[in-house]
Amino acid sequence: MASSPCGSGNFDSGLEIKTRSVEQTLVPLVSQITTLINHKDKPNKSERTQQAIQRVGQAVSVAVGRFVGVGEAIAVENEELKEEMGMACFEARRAGDAIAKLTDVGMLVAPLVDGRKTVFSNKTGMVKAARMLLSSVTKVLVLADRIVIKQIITSRNKVLVTLEQLERVSTFQEFVQIFSQFGNQMVEFAHLTGDRQNDLKDENKKARMAAARAVLEKCTMMLLTASKTCLRHPDCESARINKDAVFHRMRFALEQVMEIVTDARPCGETKVLPLSIYTGIKDFKSNVEGLHEGLYSLPQQALSDQLEAVVERTEDFTDSAYTSHEHREGILQLCQLARQDTDQLIAAWREALSLNAKEASEEMELSILKTCQSVHELRRELHKVAVVRAADLLKLHAEHLPLRALKASGGEGNLEAVAEYARTLAEQKEQLMETCRLLCHVSGTEPLEITCMHAEETFHVTVPQIISAAQTLALHPSSKIAKENLDVFCEAWESQLCDMGVLLREINDVFEGRRGDKRAYLSLPRPGKHSANLKMVKAVKLDTEEQSTIAKLGLELRLLTSDVDTEVEKWEDQEQDIVRQGQSMSSMAYSMYLFTRGEGLLKTTMDLFHQAELMDEQKVVVLSEMEKLMGLCQQLQMGVRTPVQGKTATFQKVDSSIQNTRAIMTVVIYLLPVCNKLVRKYKSERSSLDSPQSWRDRQSSTPIKDGALNGKNSNGFGVKSLEKHMANLTFLESK
Repeated sequence: MASSPCGSGNFDSGLEIKTRSVEQTLVPLVSQITTLINHKDKPNKSERTQQAIQRVGQAVSVAVGRFVGVGEAIAVENEELKEEMGMACFEARRAGDAIAKLTDVGMLVAPLVDGRKTVFSNKTGMVKAARMLLSSVTKVLVLADRIVIKQIITSRNKVLVTLEQLERVSTFQEFVQIFSQFGNQMVEFAHLTGDRQNDLKDENKKARMAAARAVLEKCTMMLLTASKTCLRHPDCESARINKDAVFHRMRFALEQVMEIVTDARPCGETKVLPLSIYTGIKDFKSNVEGLHEGLYSLPQQALSDQLEAVVERTEDFTDSAYTSHEHREGILQLCQLARQDTDQLIAAWREALSLNAKEASEEMELSILKTCQSVHELRRELHKVAVVRAADLLKLHAEHLPLRALKASGGEGNLEAVAEYARTLAEQKEQLMETCRLLCHVSGTEPLEITCMHAEETFHVTVPQIISAAQTLALHPSSKIAKENLDVFCEAWESQLCDMGVLLREINDVFEGRRGDKRAYLSLPRPGKHSANLKMVKAVKLDTEEQSTIAKLGLELRLLTSDVDTEVEKWEDQEQDIVRQGQSMSSMAYSMYLFTRGEGLLKTTMDLFHQAELMDEQKVVVLSEMEKLMGLCQQLQMGVRTPVQGKTATFQKVDSSIQNTRAIMTVVIYLLPVCNKLVRKYKSERSSLDSPQSWRDRQSSTPIKDGALNGKNSNGFGVKSLEKHMANLTFLESK
């Protein structure tokens, strides 16, 4: 426990708090207790002050009573925690009662000379009671958190058992029955782990959890089609390899989730992220700038060693066959410049030490600035190379030509062509994996480094799965289930390319300083900026409930932008008006999403309202395509142009703007695939009147997502898609 809780209000319970929900539950209690302990120690208190402090004490006692009631109910339902929880609840109740007594005006000591009384003269007793209360309440919360962890472990164990059953099935009927149970278990696991991911305080753990859950999301669909293919073609070796790879990856992802949830490592090992160039430069600059304060803070050789370690890692860029000669020369020159500046700094440093100087000389100060500038330029050049490489690759592979060729070759039963295009796809994989490593070097945050490593691993494991699925189709070209299986793995590849595009955008945001900008969350417009029709007001913060509402809307917008981007990429003609409009709406919605996180270029609520104004040309395009958008667009326009004053009105306007944008995005998501389908159908019927498709094939050529119809997205594991596949199991049995 903290040795001195008074003054700072920092009561250490001795227990590590790993989730935001536990932390946020403690914040009001800490605030109230700090108010009690830190009141001014004046010998005389007015009656009003005494009554106020008594009310705070009573409020603490009542709140603790309610809290303990919940804890005791949890203890009854969980036998293994009953004793620990019971003791923690008992201590919390006793501490709450003690605080109520210590602040009770009726139980104060004898009056002083002027007839007034002091409020709890026993301040030592108050500090002791406060420590006991916070310690016991924290323990109750941590014990309750253990129950959440237990629920996740139990859910995962159910999934593992059913997974083993699925792996051993031999008939389609048995598979359908067990997969139905498996699907329900995965939905439950998705909700539990999604809530846990959002609640974690450690951003690195959140990133790792997101990566593991992304694997489970994609693999759930892969497992369905790969297993059906294996059942339909039991003697096909490539189908078996395809299925086994999915089961292996799912088990590995489930194990990763457990490591994060239980904070455990196999064999007690500690996983450390590989040191990136960004981290190396950051540490190097920190040591260099530290010389301003102390000339004896580190050995002189340490700087040279640190820089050489950074330069050595730049070989990932300079040794790459895909790095242009110009970029390679630029990196090498900047590395040499950084070495020269560091050598000059060390020389000036040695001279200062020889003179027994206590602070840096002017020459040394200049060398410090030059050294920091040179490594900053090196980082900027490396960032440019990595980002340009990634953007070029994403543009190059946007057409997914090898995937199309693999599908066509497999459908024709041409194993030789499948092998040829498989080699092409493998080359793409190597390029993308190397690019992920370069992005990892310059990503700028550890969570983004984790995401880069996840992307690299996903590209690595997905290609062999696509190839085995294509080989199976080539061996059984008339098999509809083999074709569907290949489609699912190709979609996973395309999805990962989309994710890489989002990752690239986030890395750019970090580099350009659009993330981590610490400011009041959703503050009101600043005086003098975008506020000609508003009174001068101070920036204020939204309360917790309002923040939660806006954050939820922002997350929904983020998911909708991903759906729009996916649908837009399916269009052959990227110059279609509706495609450009969809891209414009997606960009606008993404800016709003960043705003709800306190990031991006929109700094004030007025920036948000200005962003939400649709251009006249854009309105004409959208409204001409769908009359349903008329009311939504008008509502958005009127809302953002209506002046408001005050915190509540501004919050309502922000909420309304995002809600309307979300509604428009939902319509756009529904509209894009429908229009795409009609365009394709029109072109097909114009050019191939002699080769009509069956009605069923045409109807299923471009599926519309369930989420696009109701504006909702699945919770993590593609739940909507999973339920759709579940409903089609009986129908697919006949394929």
